[in-house]
Amino acid sequence: MQKWILLLLLTGTFSMHAQELNCSVTINAQQSQGTDRRVFETLKNAITEFMNNTKWTNDIFKSEERIECALSITITNRRSIEEFDAGVVVTARRPIYKTNYTSLLLNFTDPDFSFRYVEFQPLEFNENTFTSNLTSMLGFYAYIILGIDYDSFSQEGGTVFFQKAQTIMNNAQNTPDRGWKAFDGTKTRYWLAEGFVNGNFKALRQTYYKYHRKGLDVMATDPEGGRVAIAEALDNLKIVHNIVPGSFMMQQFFWAKADEAVNLFTPSPPDQKNKINTLLNTIDPGNGAKYQKLTQ
Repeated sequence: MQKWILLLLLTGTFSMHAQELNCSVTINAQQSQGTDRRVFETLKNAITEFMNNTKWTNDIFKSEERIECALSITITNRRSIEEFDAGVVVTARRPIYKTNYTSLLLNFTDPDFSFRYVEFQPLEFNENTFTSNLTSMLGFYAYIILGIDYDSFSQEGGTVFFQKAQTIMNNAQNTPDRGWKAFDGTKTRYWLAEGFVNGNFKALRQTYYKYHRKGLDVMATDPEGGRVAIAEALDNLKIVHNIVPGSFMMQQFFWAKADEAVNLFTPSPPDQKNKINTLLNTIDPGNGAKYQKLTQ
């Protein structure tokens, strides 16, 4: 079932079409050389319009259903008037049914967000052709955000968007820009795209659905039942851990979920907290210090 159908069933209302993303963009250019700072405001507006005004899917969204996401871009070097080196933090959030709470779905840091930008020139994009590093990166992250969001509403519902992100990645293999190729590092756009279409991580994608739709979305009416479902969803990640221990894909999942998991199970009885603590330390040892709070 498509995400938009689920959302309409949850809200029981229909309205006008809207684009899919509600993306806020910030640009920190304090490290950049030069006196012309206007370009960064123009760049911010151009990226905001590109992310929010592009129609990324064929589905129907209401304004309030747009996916909350953000790009926090830090300019680290201005190589020329039109060429920039930067890093970006990409985040996305999902509303939880019958609450004011939004759950963090994605919290990814990309240190190789280098690009060329000509002020006032339209940002052109084609998912099947590499046009520019800037629009390819923006389109890539738009599809990653959509893929994770759709996975959280229906079982592996984001497949088509992860495939689109992989297509963008494949089309960028001949560019000298970093982040697109396997040898550019172990925590890059390449491995993010590869991970979401790799069968070894199928259980991880299933966990997005079980954790959010079967767990968080029922907690407003059944807190204990929701926690049980979330615990089962997290336990499902042992499948991934056993196949690919210490994988980047598991790390990126818990960059978004570690703090939330602690908060969700803090009210639980001691035996449940100890069980979750043991599980989380097994599948995500890098955040062990956070999980210790469950035993205090």
